Amino acid sequence: MAKRSVFLNRPKIDPLPITATMTLRDLVEGTFLAYNGARLREACQLFSAQMLADDVTVGMSLTGALTPAGLGIAAIIPLIEAGFVDWVVSTGANLYHDTHYGIGLDMHRGRHDVSDVALREDGVVRIYDIFFEYDVLLKTDAFFKQMIQAPEFQCSMSTAEFHHHAGRYVAERERVLGIGRRSVLAAAYEHRVPIYTSSPGDSSIGMNVAAMALLGNRLAFDVSRDVNETSAIVYDAKRRGGRSGVLMLGGGSPKNFILQTEPQIQEVLGIAEKGHDFYLQITDARPDTGGLSGATPGEAVSWGKVDPDKLPDTVVCYVDSTVALPILTAYTLATRAPRRPKRLYDRRDELVDALVTEFRRVGGPKTD
Repeated sequence: MAKRSVFLNRPKIDPLPITATMTLRDLVEGTFLAYNGARLREACQLFSAQMLADDVTVGMSLTGALTPAGLGIAAIIPLIEAGFVDWVVSTGANLYHDTHYGIGLDMHRGRHDVSDVALREDGVVRIYDIFFEYDVLLKTDAFFKQMIQAPEFQCSMSTAEFHHHAGRYVAERERVLGIGRRSVLAAAYEHRVPIYTSSPGDSSIGMNVAAMALLGNRLAFDVSRDVNETSAIVYDAKRRGGRSGVLMLGGGSPKNFILQTEPQIQEVLGIAEKGHDFYLQITDARPDTGGLSGATPGEAVSWGKVDPDKLPDTVVCYVDSTVALPILTAYTLATRAPRRPKRLYDRRDELVDALVTEFRRVGGPKTD
């Protein structure tokens, strides 16, 4: 009798038929058995069963127009409120469009195949199949212009500090309007989750800051502070004997910014470290084009971004984030009890001080 291959020791593909009463958890675990369905199941199980252990500090990166599609309200806010996200790197665009909801403005379901000339004539702006009035942009611009005239904004600050102050104003607008929690910025403010933007000038928020600078406003983004604060968050997780995990939705600059924390610690600061412990990415980008958006966790190992010993704890799921994120969120809320929030925003100065101390201990920059 021929010896059975070790490759056939894996579970059989033997799903139960889908029924009207099947839960989402049963659907994911019982029918997502191959291809990117299987990767999505692995992503859900990795995030829920391992990445949300109490000793793991979880960073999330947001790329692509997720908040205009309502995923801030539907998925990201519930994850923050459950203590499942400890810090965030986002495009400025996601935070700008998030603000529409928080200040009571409307976004509408549309179609991707409508004439953009006709939309322009009607004063309607399109993000693929999302429609909204041009006036939504003007009202949001006015909100930011007025907000950053406040005294607390007249200085240089990290983008986390800026978004924290902005979240307070948006939360107050939500309260006055009586619309409930609608904004990721407001939720992050409440739970002290720091939100960073890797390219603060590359969004309508940055454009409004630039416009007010022409009139003497003194707000300026301290991008070096952003680099050091995010690196300090990861370093603190490791020096306390904990672990660091990253959940990346899309790629682009936020993906690089959340991952570069480890090369910053190891390569630039010269502090001994091995890389993030958990790497979970939802993307539609291919790796063979050389772009960072499609780069694999194996490639990240060569940069020191991922601990090579933890490659089994990495998942890349090639699925649209608007499909995967709601499923991941629902699965996790159904399978994992809420965690106590780490409230990292309140500890930023302490964390950077610890990073500075270790940088000095290892000798600082090596010069000839």
